[in-house]
Amino acid sequence: MKRKKTAIITAVLLLMVSAGIYFYYGIIFKEARNIESEAPDFSITAKKLLEDYNVDPKKADSLYLNKTIEITGQVTKETDSAIILENTVFCLFKEKLKVKLMDNKTTIKGKCIGYDELFMEVKIDQCSIK
Repeated sequence: MKRKKTAIITAVLLLMVSAGIYFYYGIIFKEARNIESEAPDFSITAKKLLEDYNVDPKKADSLYLNKTIEITGQVTKETDSAIILENTVFCLFKEKLKVKLMDNKTTIKGKCIGYDELFMEVKIDQCSIK
């Protein structure tokens, strides 16, 4: 009887360790999406994107959040690895920008990560210039 309990406890512990390893490597270290190679789900202007978030944030999130989108607009602010389109869409790049885009109309492709109420900006991550 004692051997049977020990065998069951050992089997359960092995199962739990196996599940933990699967979770750790299978979910936590899942390969990141390559946004640059994905086709955009939406092509939209920076003003329209902000308007959609201002009108109905939940609906806009259901449409754009974690989706690959192309945004077109005038570059109004630029740093070494980010730009702002139309003072409303913050676009973060993986690498430093090599081209100056200030005051140019530009199309950016990236992943929408939501609306920042504090700065009143839509945030786009993993951006690339189209």
